[in-house]
Amino acid sequence: MSESLHSLAALKRHIASLDRAPASQPCARFASGHGGLDAALGGGLARARMHELFGESADEAAVAGLSLLWSRQASGDAPLLWLRTVAAGKAGGHPYGPGLAALGIDPDRLLLGIMPDEAMLLRAAVDALRCPALGALLIELRGRAPLLDLTASRRLALAAEGSGVTALILRIDAEPVPSAAETRWRVAAAPSAPLPGNAPGQTSFALTLLRRRAGPDGQAWRLMWDREKGIFGDSGDERHHAEQRSGDDGAALSGAQLPLPADRPAADHAARSLGRGG
Repeated sequence: MSESLHSLAALKRHIASLDRAPASQPCARFASGHGGLDAALGGGLARARMHELFGESADEAAVAGLSLLWSRQASGDAPLLWLRTVAAGKAGGHPYGPGLAALGIDPDRLLLGIMPDEAMLLRAAVDALRCPALGALLIELRGRAPLLDLTASRRLALAAEGSGVTALILRIDAEPVPSAAETRWRVAAAPSAPLPGNAPGQTSFALTLLRRRAGPDGQAWRLMWDREKGIFGDSGDERHHAEQRSGDDGAALSGAQLPLPADRPAADHAARSLGRGG
């Protein structure tokens, strides 16, 4: 019995060490354009690594939007692949070409893979990450997703490192668990200042760094997307620490990525902001 307890304790320590272990070798990075965020990450997000983005169902448009924009920055002119289940498409709708183009994402570069279940999705994700011709891979999972355990996430991370493809995992309505992700983020929609003439302002995100391998975390930023430049600019952005955010006045963030007239329903805001069809 004592040997079993000792083995279990050793296994838990091993899992914890994997969760916090530094990357095996230095990697290239892509800059987001936001000076504070890029400096905190040592030059930007790591290419050929796996990153997790968490968000509530009310903010799934923001999670998907930021994932697509980071994929665009990471991939250059290479194609993007978004893997999701049939159930995810029914719950969250489908990408809308004109809306993607409004964010500066070429719809012709985005490939969709619809899988019958999560088991097939994870198998397809490993195969996709082994293809170096791919620019970036988005993997959408909802809820607990028990099949994405430490072993499965490590398999994805190794495939990404081997091919040079950046993987972004969209976790909707999920709580973080130990994984092999390079970074882990909490994403929500954020309000943006209107342009002259009360025109809609820039697409904005509230972003919190939950975890970074071998680096500090707990920082938060407000990112504003500049479609013309294809970067997240610093103008008007505010950088906060997690403890400072807890002292905010509690004002609710906008439910939309792209500001729209306040009298429109919140669900309509979110659908239009990402550019999804029902």
